[in-house]
Amino acid sequence: VVPGETALAFYKAKNPTDKPIIGISTYNVVPFEAGQYFNKIQCFCFEEQRLNPQEEVDMPVFFYIDPEFVEDPKMAKVDLITLSYTFFEAKEGQKLPLPGYQ
Repeated sequence: VVPGETALAFYKAKNPTDKPIIGISTYNVVPFEAGQYFNKIQCFCFEEQRLNPQEEVDMPVFFYIDPEFVEDPKMAKVDLITLSYTFFEAKEGQKLPLPGYQ
């Protein structure tokens, strides 16, 4: 991904159980210091997702790396950024706050 250009990635999720699951996702960016330059425009992680029994889906995330990334001397040796997600079953009534909002 070229900093400043948008990109689209897909993450695969599968419900291996025999019951529907409503889940939420949290994400992690490595190296940690690069996280401030990672910007999600649209992401499956913003909302709960329902997966039916045995269902497998591709979940999209539309993002860009802030162009200021290349100007930061602390990022000079960073040539790989890893975005990972943890998908887990939501507790009834639990809502995740949107990043950056109260």
